[in-house]
Amino acid sequence: MSAGQPVCALLLAAGRGERMRPLTDATPKPLLEVQGQPLLQWHLQALQAAGVERVVINTAWLGEQIIERFSSIFGHPRTAGKGKLLSISYSNEGADFGGALETAGGIARALPQLGPVFWLAAGDVFAPDFVFDSAAVRAFADSGHLAHLWLVPNPAHNPHGDFGISPQGLALNLPADSAAPRYTYSTIALLRAELFAPPWWEIPAGNPAGVKSPLAPLLRRAMDAGRVSASLYTGRWTDVGTPERLAELNR
Repeated sequence: MSAGQPVCALLLAAGRGERMRPLTDATPKPLLEVQGQPLLQWHLQALQAAGVERVVINTAWLGEQIIERFSSIFGHPRTAGKGKLLSISYSNEGADFGGALETAGGIARALPQLGPVFWLAAGDVFAPDFVFDSAAVRAFADSGHLAHLWLVPNPAHNPHGDFGISPQGLALNLPADSAAPRYTYSTIALLRAELFAPPWWEIPAGNPAGVKSPLAPLLRRAMDAGRVSASLYTGRWTDVGTPERLAELNR
């Protein structure tokens, strides 16, 4: 990745949102509103403000509503003057394969639309304080790591956490009996396309067969090789996974 090469982002918006039913029976979860605007829009605003120029959104469940809502260009009054307009394209897993491909499968499918380094964020997470910092992109691109994860203090619904952080800033795939602290993966990350190629990944580029695959096992393999770094993020963050959490944010 050259110093002046723009970075793009992939926003994950393909899930069914089973735990959010009945709210998601007629509305995709990323379009549910928090404080007056769709969840997905909070990320789009932050990306635009940070100067990111291109976003890919993967879709499946009721994906046509997401495409209709955001179309191909995003610009919002709250971020006017703070960044260029965002160009939006889509990876339509529902139309292509009849359903979502899980996180790694969806990333691999969208990979031809992404660059060598890209942001990743789940469209159903509310993190209004997070900054998609260009300095973080440059540091990551220079690091040689395959992924950089933002971890958060463990919420009540995930008390045991997911990964640790070493004193050197590496993400740790801790054994079950480890006493070291674990934190929860925020679903926000910087990724290198190299992670989705041999020896880490065996599915062909672009995932032409639509193979479903989770991301966590791939991250753990890279962690075990010392190729994943991490930061602790302590700003506002909510995994909007239940109607109760959504209602709490809107109170």
